[in-house]
Amino acid sequence: MGLIIFVSVLLCVLASAPTSNGWGPEGHYMVCKIAETYLTSNARKAVGDLLPKDAIDLASVCSWPDEIRKQQKWSTMLHFVNTPGVCNFDYNRDCHYNGIKDFCVVAAIKNYTEQLETYQHSPTYNLTEALMFLAHFVGDIHQPLHCGFAADYGGNIIPVNWYDVKTNLHRVWDDNMILTRMIDSFFGDLNTMAEELNMEINSQASV
Repeated sequence: MGLIIFVSVLLCVLASAPTSNGWGPEGHYMVCKIAETYLTSNARKAVGDLLPKDAIDLASVCSWPDEIRKQQKWSTMLHFVNTPGVCNFDYNRDCHYNGIKDFCVVAAIKNYTEQLETYQHSPTYNLTEALMFLAHFVGDIHQPLHCGFAADYGGNIIPVNWYDVKTNLHRVWDDNMILTRMIDSFFGDLNTMAEELNMEINSQASV
């Protein structure tokens, strides 16, 4: 039950967030850092049991799925889902890759949630990896351009200028907005920014 509570916490934290920030390493760190503060004692113990031995906390490994993408190329297509230029998602239409069904971020969240439901019952799965994948993918699916249009590759081929930097729309959401806010408002301190966002979430929840 502890891990199922954790999944619910992640979803609730993101749904309550005051803005839809993009998710580079800093964004994923904050998603997991904030989610950890809402864990029940049982969920915290379950997460702690499954973390890699060298992990400080879940936040410290929340970007692991991005770090291993070059080595595990099959996982790359699990970070997003694209639609054919429409603003609605249809699982049967959209959740595939080159004809392979159930291959998108939505299916990945379902798959790794089901794996974690076997905690304490079955050694069939690598639940450490399942935990890190799930925490990461729940963050990804809340980045608007990880659920974008196939024609522009989720904004990756839309050029934009972010102040004096030439980049693309997807990168702005993934990295630039968070880094700019972190530097301008929090003196480059990611933990302070996460604490502030958590307070905003709590203040909105109490309204």
